[in-house]
Amino acid sequence: MASVKLEKVNKTFGRDHIIKDVDLSIGDGEFVVFVGPSGCGKSTLLRLIAGLESITDGDLIIGETLVNDLPPRERGVGMVFQSYALYPHMTVYDNMAFGLKLAKTAKETVHERVMSTAKILQLEELLHRKPKALSGGQRQRVAMGRAMAREPRILLFDEPLSNLDASLRVQMRNEIARLHNRLGSTMIYVTHDQVEAMTLADKIVVLNRGNVEQVGNPHELYQRPATKFVAGFIGSPTMNFMPAELISGGADGCRVKAAGLSEVPLPQAAHDYPKGTSLTLGVRPEHLRLEAPTADNCFDIVNVEYLGNEVYVYLDPKEGDTLLIHRSEAPSQWKEGQQVSLVPNTEHVHLFDESGTALKLAQTRSAA
Repeated sequence: MASVKLEKVNKTFGRDHIIKDVDLSIGDGEFVVFVGPSGCGKSTLLRLIAGLESITDGDLIIGETLVNDLPPRERGVGMVFQSYALYPHMTVYDNMAFGLKLAKTAKETVHERVMSTAKILQLEELLHRKPKALSGGQRQRVAMGRAMAREPRILLFDEPLSNLDASLRVQMRNEIARLHNRLGSTMIYVTHDQVEAMTLADKIVVLNRGNVEQVGNPHELYQRPATKFVAGFIGSPTMNFMPAELISGGADGCRVKAAGLSEVPLPQAAHDYPKGTSLTLGVRPEHLRLEAPTADNCFDIVNVEYLGNEVYVYLDPKEGDTLLIHRSEAPSQWKEGQQVSLVPNTEHVHLFDESGTALKLAQTRSAA
């Protein structure tokens, strides 16, 4: 196994600056997920680690070795791609053994590694089959086995589940999590699906336009997003955002007036911002409570979605065109056309300034 360290890593393609001064440390045995929207640079960053793309500037260290100029085969990494990339004319056994044979590994060692990998991935009964006789999930396990049989120090996954249907993705997520627990290997996983990131990762790296927005465990990113981008990307349904104005602020908290809401006292420190500063109030759907409407707090329900165990209530915002969402357990008393007031749980409300940076909690609240 091995650690990975990126120091001021950059990647440009012509005039396009794809990866921008990325500093990142991945510990030995960690499961790290790169997540972000399409085009944010997450797959490019993975390919830089694999050696499939060259680094324009900066250093990449695997273990104790600077690997900028090392070819992929000498980096000790195994990669599982979005497409299975299996050889259709070869059996499962031969697909898994192919990389080892290319490396001129001894025949006995090849057989031993293939069989031990097949046992871990529960492929022992399928070794004689060809890819066309396998299900999508089985093919993905073969692709993983081919990478694992080489006993790489690091396993890289580039959106490996995106070609699978929803139920199979859930099953394979669990298989990958169990695999990591059994092997204890360093794994780096790329996905645009924040649910995969939340359920698999020890540590999540949120990327946006080639920049690292935030690094942390799933709980940290969900409860204390550092930026508005992270707050909106992590969590489903997405966080509600409402324009707000700072009424008063000090080191021990502040008061804001948000669109359609009564004045709200909040635990964020706002002593660095003048009165009247434009802010964005963010609150997750489960942290909104619906009550009877009042003169200064009245919203129209435009849709109610029943999902079996829970209900999503969509409300017309006072400003902007993005509907607000309230989430609660089923059954629900709320119906389309009703008017309600919104009461946010102030302990779970977030504030963002005009740059999208989150205001920090007051020191007294942080210490608590």
